[in-house]
Amino acid sequence: MGTFSRESLEQLRSRIDLVEVLSPYLKLQRSGASFKALCPFHDEKTPSLIIQRGDSHYHCFGCGAHGDAIGFLMTHLKMSFVEAVESLAERFHVQLEEVKDANVPQGPNKTVLKDALEKACAFYQFYLLHTLEGHAALDYLYSRGITLDFIQQFQVGLAPKGPYFLKAMWEQRLSNAVLEEAGLFIKGREFFSDRITIPIRDAVGSVIGFSARKYKSDTFGGKYINTSETVLFKKSKVLFGLSYSRKTIAKERKALIVEGQIDALRLIYCGFNWTVAGQGTAFGEDHAKELIHLGVKQVYLAFDGDTAGQEAAVKVGNLFQKEGIEVFVLQLPEKCDPDLLLQEKGPDDWQQRIEASIDYLTFLVAHLSKSIDIQSPAGKNELVQSIAKRIREWDHPLMVHESLRKLARLTHTPESIVGTAEQNVPQVYIKRAASVTFTEVDPDRILEADLLRWLFLMGETLPQLVPLAEANLQPEHFRVSAGKSLFTKYMAACKEQKPRDLLSLAVDLDQTEQQLFLAEILQKRVNREKALECFVETIQRMLERHWMYEREEIKLKIYSGTCSESEVLQLAKQFDQIRKNRPQVVGLQGDRDGSRGA
Repeated sequence: MGTFSRESLEQLRSRIDLVEVLSPYLKLQRSGASFKALCPFHDEKTPSLIIQRGDSHYHCFGCGAHGDAIGFLMTHLKMSFVEAVESLAERFHVQLEEVKDANVPQGPNKTVLKDALEKACAFYQFYLLHTLEGHAALDYLYSRGITLDFIQQFQVGLAPKGPYFLKAMWEQRLSNAVLEEAGLFIKGREFFSDRITIPIRDAVGSVIGFSARKYKSDTFGGKYINTSETVLFKKSKVLFGLSYSRKTIAKERKALIVEGQIDALRLIYCGFNWTVAGQGTAFGEDHAKELIHLGVKQVYLAFDGDTAGQEAAVKVGNLFQKEGIEVFVLQLPEKCDPDLLLQEKGPDDWQQRIEASIDYLTFLVAHLSKSIDIQSPAGKNELVQSIAKRIREWDHPLMVHESLRKLARLTHTPESIVGTAEQNVPQVYIKRAASVTFTEVDPDRILEADLLRWLFLMGETLPQLVPLAEANLQPEHFRVSAGKSLFTKYMAACKEQKPRDLLSLAVDLDQTEQQLFLAEILQKRVNREKALECFVETIQRMLERHWMYEREEIKLKIYSGTCSESEVLQLAKQFDQIRKNRPQVVGLQGDRDGSRGA
């Protein structure tokens, strides 16, 4: 990951209008020189979230939520720090200058590539709507129940058969190199030709590629082709439709997963804007991680009713169940997909199918029973043992235990045979990876990242965090140079009453390593309800680490053989004094009615 130049971040900070950023997500009401809205971070009926006109921060007088534009996008939409910065840069037309590693080959700037793809998207839609060739494609789309409103909302287009696309791109002053890097060209010619195009967007709504469907039988190639992998487009990680559904998924903590892109768009169009689909490949672990990162607790699978669709439901359901997420499976007729069902029976019927969906284990037992004769003892044994083996590979002990009990009930099998007894359930669960590699883990870096994460994300919301840090920690308590620098800069900003928002912190970083560490810190989320307790615990761990290092340094001096007897005696006294004074967090009085966090 590259880092951004100070100049471009400074320019972005100067252009951000917080009201404009929040208005698509909150119903803002003007109140004199300020705006107010219902806070999205807690339930309320009277607006308590306030934004002063021209200010760069919002504040909720109900729950204490406080932050800037980046903090809002990270908290409300579950964006990463880098995603939030890039999203704001696009919104306010700031071209971010990346500072890249000199050892990494340089290619076109991501902003340039996204601009090329946006222009291609606009051209494809214009060609569909305003040319004779496009009218033939429109007739095909209308015959499939796709309306003009649907086409305009999702920017469906048409890649022409002739050389018109190339001419249009040249008129936009886009070079062949940029077009190839964006996946629009391959070996000097257009990648998409004579096909209906559907833009593929990243989580924040930028076009990063296309899926193209042929509508004529004589068009070369398969029914669908997708953009080849580029620096922007990674098939195994992109969830189709996420830009339209992200807000609802993050808020309601549930997701509806379908197989096809048109299925996803049709559902979103009909109001089920918590729908996503895989992209170009089978739905895999990376796709699941994207939804888990958004905090989903329930997943609904609506795959085609044929054998392939049911097998896919088995595999995808297992990805979520192993992570402790409840999975439900919708029952679709064979040779029928969500798009067709919505056209024929409407949204109300689809809502009823969601409500009538069955849990994953019930579905799994019914599905596997179709190919196994469970009336015979051997067949029933095969079914039960195969499902039990799958369950034991899940990562959460309670999920494993309860699922084994449920399996026993579903198959009318004694729990002791299924293996729910404590001695039969493994006590240690180790997550499996696709490959075994040795990754160096730096405990100092992890600890300091935890401390700074609480401070940066909650320091303004919980004003007692800063005095606690000031009373207990000094730069010498940090062993990672980037961590020490970030802590020093943050505490100096507090003392001098300078802005402490995330973008201001990023602007003030001089070294690439500091920016990378900041991005690393902000990748993980925090539990706001436990902020003070966890912050105190982290301070305690840092104090104890420093205490132990002090003792070890004295021991090394004593055993080095370079000290005189008097110096050794003095060091021994110093060691004994330090050993007796184990550090404790100070400054907790009154914070939590006398309770301690460490």
